[in-house]
Amino acid sequence: MRMSRLFSQTWRDAPGDAEVVSHRLLLRGGFIRQLGAGIFSYLPLARRTLTKIENIMRAEINAIGGQEVTMPVIHPADLWQQTGRWYQIGSEMGRFKDKSGHDMALAMTHEEVVADLARGEIRSYRQLPALIYHIQTKWRDDPRPRAGLIRVREFTMLDSYSLDADWAGLDRQYHDHYRAYFNIFGRCGLPVIAVRSDVGMMGGKLAHEFMYLTSIGEDTLALCDACGYTANRQVATFRKPTPAAEAPQPIEKIPTPHTATIADLAVLLGVPESRTAKAVFMMAAVQEDARPSSLETGSGGERFVFAVVRGDMEVNETKLANAVRARTLRPATDAEIRAVGAEPGYASPIGLAAPPLLVVVDDLIPISPNLVAGANEEGYHLRNVNYGRDYAAALVCDIVAARDGDPCPNCSGPLRTARGVEVGNIFQLGTRYSDAVGVTYLDRTGQHQPVIMGSYGIGSGRLLACIAEEHHDDKGLIWPITVAPYSVYLVMLPGAEVEAEALYGALSAAGEEVLFDDREETAGVKFNDADLIGIPIRLTLGKRSLREGGVEIKRRDRAEKTIAALDQAVAAVQREIAALGEELAAPTAPPAADTSGDRTAAR
Repeated sequence: MRMSRLFSQTWRDAPGDAEVVSHRLLLRGGFIRQLGAGIFSYLPLARRTLTKIENIMRAEINAIGGQEVTMPVIHPADLWQQTGRWYQIGSEMGRFKDKSGHDMALAMTHEEVVADLARGEIRSYRQLPALIYHIQTKWRDDPRPRAGLIRVREFTMLDSYSLDADWAGLDRQYHDHYRAYFNIFGRCGLPVIAVRSDVGMMGGKLAHEFMYLTSIGEDTLALCDACGYTANRQVATFRKPTPAAEAPQPIEKIPTPHTATIADLAVLLGVPESRTAKAVFMMAAVQEDARPSSLETGSGGERFVFAVVRGDMEVNETKLANAVRARTLRPATDAEIRAVGAEPGYASPIGLAAPPLLVVVDDLIPISPNLVAGANEEGYHLRNVNYGRDYAAALVCDIVAARDGDPCPNCSGPLRTARGVEVGNIFQLGTRYSDAVGVTYLDRTGQHQPVIMGSYGIGSGRLLACIAEEHHDDKGLIWPITVAPYSVYLVMLPGAEVEAEALYGALSAAGEEVLFDDREETAGVKFNDADLIGIPIRLTLGKRSLREGGVEIKRRDRAEKTIAALDQAVAAVQREIAALGEELAAPTAPPAADTSGDRTAAR
């Protein structure tokens, strides 16, 4: 491709709202252009890189038995209604009516469609296991798109879906994807770790996320360097302390003016925060398809949740939402808190009745004696509050967030937290969708059994952005050879026009991908664009290089330059390309994904 014909331009500067390196460089390099909030066009350079990424995905999923299909981006609502997700998912789902008035949805994911396909195609155990996949456009109307391609509304994903006759088969396909995903990211030059994660709107039994560790990430991860424990903070656990046993003491009401926070209360009373009980008030929008009797809602479909944790800990909203089976959580207003008889800043469950209240306590609370808790009266607290004697809860479970320094649940070593971007995920769906849609097969005895499903996804645009975050310097991008839009950037300078044209032809005839800078620009502009665009190998042909013996060869990731004779240039370039491929180290085979249900996968 000639730069003079390339359908994009480089920019000297990025717009001021481009907040992260990948966004700035992809804009400046002419890879992407923004159409709207979270909506991007991919120009020819980006399209070439995306095609290479997607072909790597295809190769790895084909290698584990995948068959490629194409599924629609527009779905009838009735499929999503059968699984309940039409009602569980909020405004991020794109909903509309067709000209006949039928409810329709823009694809967020394709579990429902796969279940419908399997219902029509799978009859016998002889057809299982099966694995199908596609690379398709999705729409999620995220209210806060940010960071360029890291968080968008329209995006493209590899989705693969496994269909099995039993759980052992699902485990095998899950492990196969776990390894295949490491291969994909390794071939793209992106270091990742796998962490245990929340199943979220997908539902099912088990999930792992593949995380690229970076300060721009929105996910917080809990990691143990001693034993390899990894988990998204949404589901991370830690070894909680065992408080010393004490006999319950009589409750004592004490004045505590101007102490609406745990920190102020601990200072006033001279006690550690671990001797206090913290109240957290949330309004839960309960899942429409599965409300336990304890979650009967009032008007608006919301229920007041009164969560209690020890004062030195924080509520983990994902754990709390999962415990109460809430679709969403939001903080309760002061008016809503007072409406149930509690007082903001001075609250406890003591004396409050349910309904409308749902009390949930962390599992450390029942074994923490004689805590200081609110008196539900401004300016007063209660000493010596004991769970069981003084109040009870509808649910007792782990609802606190892991923090830096907390003991690892496996080895008790200190956890550390890190930020990460999720670049892939895998889910053991089980029979969540099969049961809802009615996907069964006849087993060896002629009995109907539910097909057991798995779902596995990688966003190609986000992966492209993360590769750009990982591979750049202060001059621009530095693409790994496997995903670079072109392998060679050929700079033509005055005095070597004939030789440059000949070399461009020879490289192209040899099957090498060349971006030929034939523009009438200065050498400085061409070199700056070469560095900005980040093609792995730069060739320069000009009067100086010819005087020195031929063509100058420089790798984008190194400062050194060499000269190759013109008749040896193609071979020299091919050696450099081979070396770059070898240097992109194959990923170390990861351990098998842990599917035991009580530990996260190690790196």
